[in-house]
Amino acid sequence: MKSERRRFLLFVVVGGFAALVNVLARVGLSLAFPFGWSVVMAYLIAMLTAYALNRALVFEPSGRSVAEELVKFTLVNLVALVQVWGVSMLLRNWLLPALGWTFYPELVAHMCGVISPVFTSYFGHKYFSFGSADPAKGQSPGEV
Repeated sequence: MKSERRRFLLFVVVGGFAALVNVLARVGLSLAFPFGWSVVMAYLIAMLTAYALNRALVFEPSGRSVAEELVKFTLVNLVALVQVWGVSMLLRNWLLPALGWTFYPELVAHMCGVISPVFTSYFGHKYFSFGSADPAKGQSPGEV
């Protein structure tokens, strides 16, 4: 069993790697698609990366099928996607221009957006995506 602190730190490291995948994918996708669509597509690529790494490295087995975990993981990430997209667009279209920010405004806006759901996603995945499928075991969600 992982300590809560260790699990959160692993989650942050996995999330950091997935965020790097997200940002690099968005930069590449922006060569062919508008910024808003690139943010969404990059998020989906990074989400699949994050699921695989969280399942393997961060959370204990839930006792559910991969399909059920992935559906729940996707639901948590859809909430986070709204947060990422909203923060990215708000910063890019309103706050950074209002501040006169000209140093890679799309990259800065997107990176801030990607970072924004770290706590909400952690608890969503701990208790919902990877929470124990057998509450009769008397274990807290995410613990096995």
